[in-house]
Amino acid sequence: MSDGANAILVRRRRRTQTAEPGTSRRSRVDGPLAAVAAVFTVAQLVLVRPVLGLGWDEIVYVSQVTSDTPAAFFSAPRSRGVSLLVAPIASWSSSTPLLRVYLALLSGVALYLALRAWRGLFPIRVLAVGGALLASLWVTLFYGPQAMPNYWVAIGALISVGCFLRARTQPSARAALWGVAAGAALMAWMRPTDAVWVTVPLLVLALVRRHWRLLLVLVAGLAAGAVEWVIEAYVGHGGLGQRLSDASRIQGGLGWQIAVDDQLRSLGGRALCRPCTGSMPHPVVTVWWFVLPVLAGLGLLVAARARRLGRTLVPLACAATAALPYLFMIGYAAPRFLQPAYALLAIPVADALWHLVRTPGRTWRPVAATLVALGLAGHLAVQIAVLESTVSRNTESRRDWDRTAGALHRLGVRPPCLLTGHEAIPIGYYTDCSSGATSGHNENTTVADVLRTADRLPVAHIAPAGGTPPRYARTWPVHRISDLDVRVAPPARRNNGH
Repeated sequence: MSDGANAILVRRRRRTQTAEPGTSRRSRVDGPLAAVAAVFTVAQLVLVRPVLGLGWDEIVYVSQVTSDTPAAFFSAPRSRGVSLLVAPIASWSSSTPLLRVYLALLSGVALYLALRAWRGLFPIRVLAVGGALLASLWVTLFYGPQAMPNYWVAIGALISVGCFLRARTQPSARAALWGVAAGAALMAWMRPTDAVWVTVPLLVLALVRRHWRLLLVLVAGLAAGAVEWVIEAYVGHGGLGQRLSDASRIQGGLGWQIAVDDQLRSLGGRALCRPCTGSMPHPVVTVWWFVLPVLAGLGLLVAARARRLGRTLVPLACAATAALPYLFMIGYAAPRFLQPAYALLAIPVADALWHLVRTPGRTWRPVAATLVALGLAGHLAVQIAVLESTVSRNTESRRDWDRTAGALHRLGVRPPCLLTGHEAIPIGYYTDCSSGATSGHNENTTVADVLRTADRLPVAHIAPAGGTPPRYARTWPVHRISDLDVRVAPPARRNNGH
């Protein structure tokens, strides 16, 4: 019996000894990915800073789950994913810095998990550089800690495409199948239409190659993420077709419209380029955009020579379909729209960069490595410069909204209250007022409703200085606040109403 017990103990020790090096090896393998994610998180907190106030779109999403501010109008193109993402903080705290820190930490963890989904498909050094390339873009750093959907669509795209490729090579890998479904659900949860564009190549490939289980899992993930948006379409928008039509109208009518030049203009740090006029940014700001497809093509050539074409061709195809509607189907631009495409391009581009560094002969290898390093250093410097100017400009504009809110409070416009007119949604949020529009994309009330509200509550109309007010507000006393004309409904209306 003692010999048998000793043999069992010896076998257990051996299993423990063999397991520990494996665990250590996995930790060393994941180390570069974790380091990239950690640096990305810290960079957001240092460069963007948690004190940055909420922007217009963020206000729409966050106000849906806050208890102390009225919910802003939620238009047809929007999805509730971001609102649910911020609910663990925004539902009980109005602290913007706390929300920023939460989102920065969450986005860092998400980047790490997304890169891990590609383990085994590319060397770890390629994944680390690809993650660093994505994380160092000013648009990624700026929107990582913001309550916006596009970064999360990019993360979902990385997870679903990476796990899709792993599931093709390892049909029995249940974790990869779950990853496909989770990534697709995350994308559809955030922006259902973007999720469809990203996954078109995956759906076609699964269908052509008869990967029925993969096809089922992918469709199930998309359906799980989009089900709330579809239900809401029938409950509040007159059906799915009507909601899609309304979304297209709000976005200027989807169709053949070349927006490549608009996207180029937005690279200088414009959050929204609509209408997209003005001069192009300095060429040093846009050069990386032209280098990107060249490196992606080189990555495809490298993959073909290495006989691993599929794992590079699939993400490039998904990047192309993800970018297609924002380059050729809308009449305006925002740099965040292309975040899913950038994420999917990052790994093949990193593969190409490693090829440039390692392939030349011993004599030319240091030269190639130096040139690549200098190019990356210059690229990083440009991205940080654009980020700093973008953060500064947006910080000041959001402080303007806060100062306007303070001035409105001094004029007696205090909650409960209603604001209409120019920038009523963001100023209303900072003032703790409801916002209303009698026309336009955010139309949610009528003139009669505005006047009835003015009989009971403080109501103000906001217009650019010297602008023409609507007929219902022309007789209201006007006050100049910065570059705005604010007309406040006279208290007599409320007194007469009572």
